[in-house]
Amino acid sequence: MKADQNGALLAGAIMAGVGWVLLIRLVGGSPPLAFPRWLFFILIYIAVTGTVLPFIWFLNRRFSRRHPATGGIILRQSMWFGLFAVTAAWLQLTRALSGAIAFFLALSMLVIETFLRMRERNQGGS
Repeated sequence: MKADQNGALLAGAIMAGVGWVLLIRLVGGSPPLAFPRWLFFILIYIAVTGTVLPFIWFLNRRFSRRHPATGGIILRQSMWFGLFAVTAAWLQLTRALSGAIAFFLALSMLVIETFLRMRERNQGGS
């Protein structure tokens, strides 16, 4: 279990480093055309997922004593944050993002993750 989580932490560090460096280079030197815009969303996803992963690891280690999370679960939970960041950036691009929309988007992702964890526990997995 520990090696699995260490691998996820290492992958998160690599994702965060590469994602943020490439994102800074993209924003600093590219015109806002179609390809750089799509690349921006991809890099936001990678960078946020990698950045949030150590915090998710810490929260899982601190609060889930009975059912410890594997590296895959930690990565999936971090990917929810990346998906939230990309969706929020996309909605902000069209000026459709509001506090209520962000709240209900986050709430829906939290509910989905809760149901996934409950299903995993009932099936005997971690």
